[in-house]
Amino acid sequence: MGKGLDGKRVVIGGSRKIEEISTIIKKQGGIPVSRPLQGTVFLAEKEVEPSLQKLVNEGADLLIFTTGIGIDTLISIADKLEIKELFLHRLKETQVASRGYKTSNALKRLDIKPVAVDHDGTTQGLVQSLEEVDLSHKRVMVQLHGESAPRLIAFLKSKGAIVETILPYLHIPPEEEAVARLCEELAEEKVDAVCFTTQTQVRSLFDYARNKGCDKDILNAFKENALAVAVGKVTAEALREEGIERFIAPENERMGAMIIELANFYENNHN
Repeated sequence: MGKGLDGKRVVIGGSRKIEEISTIIKKQGGIPVSRPLQGTVFLAEKEVEPSLQKLVNEGADLLIFTTGIGIDTLISIADKLEIKELFLHRLKETQVASRGYKTSNALKRLDIKPVAVDHDGTTQGLVQSLEEVDLSHKRVMVQLHGESAPRLIAFLKSKGAIVETILPYLHIPPEEEAVARLCEELAEEKVDAVCFTTQTQVRSLFDYARNKGCDKDILNAFKENALAVAVGKVTAEALREEGIERFIAPENERMGAMIIELANFYENNHN
């Protein structure tokens, strides 16, 4: 009896746990292809310091947190700057909004109850929960995780907010060669599926494609041939925002579950 991924060339877009994911793909009969779409991530302590000091000194009307690790990292940096207690005091006296269950858990540990949370783990879910909040002329600080959040920032500005961002982590772009090669393989129908494990990988691929003028070709490749696979809701949301409507994502937001979901898809639909 054949396996779900028999003969399928499956691209891994991440740069972590490549061996583990490759093993799962092989067990399902597939051929793993590594095309890292994400560069390294580094802690941006020096870049964050001025924003953190400003927040402690001047405060804000609303703080929006998008990752749990972002909150923990800001507390850690504040501790090194010897302003941890002042920072935590600001958090507790300021209205807070939260995206993602890890973020909510981090706030719960601090005994902070957000005024707005997403209903589904996505930025769009957070935007919907902020619709009724008066943001006109309000100072809003948004914690990002290594990349911009254009839809969220545009929404806040449309509501009249004065927006600042704070990025405890920054991403170095991926090796151009890997992204270029994947674009060629997609255009030439040489890969069957692309697994995205973060929204950053989605942005990297499409930013590169737009710069090279081949974004429509990439969209068409995902529409006609290659299948996009997202590890979870936030990554799936990035795919939708880039115009990809045909994709799959597992209920359980784990890399292993993503590969099994892909194998099941082919077993049920294509083999």
